[in-house]
Amino acid sequence: MGSLTFSINVTLDGCIDHQEGIADDETHAHFTALLDQSGAMLWGRTTYEMMESYWPAVARGDVEAPPALREWALKLDAIPKYVVSSTRSDFPWNNSHLMEGDLRTAVQGLKDRTPDGVLVGSGRLAAGLDRLDLIDEYKFLVHPRITGHGPTLYHGLLDSTRRLELISAEPLSNGAISTHYRRAD
Repeated sequence: MGSLTFSINVTLDGCIDHQEGIADDETHAHFTALLDQSGAMLWGRTTYEMMESYWPAVARGDVEAPPALREWALKLDAIPKYVVSSTRSDFPWNNSHLMEGDLRTAVQGLKDRTPDGVLVGSGRLAAGLDRLDLIDEYKFLVHPRITGHGPTLYHGLLDSTRRLELISAEPLSNGAISTHYRRAD
């Protein structure tokens, strides 16, 4: 059985707005390495649609991109992508699938059949999965920025505090810190 890992960019004040992080080659190489270690991606519909609007075109070569971004796009294009949605059922991006049925059962089944683990990249979905005790690890890329706005990590949607055990923390040359935690409770 694989693990479910929540991974996202976050600023020092908890903002997870995708436009607020440092989007350089080093950041994309970091997330490409995470994809290399994982067997699938799991998103909510909103995140899927944001990603779908840009990255397939980069993977096809329709958009000019530096090598690190193109490598990320190619890996993202190839990896199985699972989407939680109650409003959309058609996901044409290569290797994309709708998660159907009860969320707890569907996600646990995905974990069970994905030995290399699943990355969750949607903040609101992660909060719901955490309330169901399905998230095993957290890999946050903490950016050296204070934004003063949201959306924020978990949006106040957790029902209780999560105690975490630090596995590693590594600074990147751009000032961001890659953190890896495991649930301690």
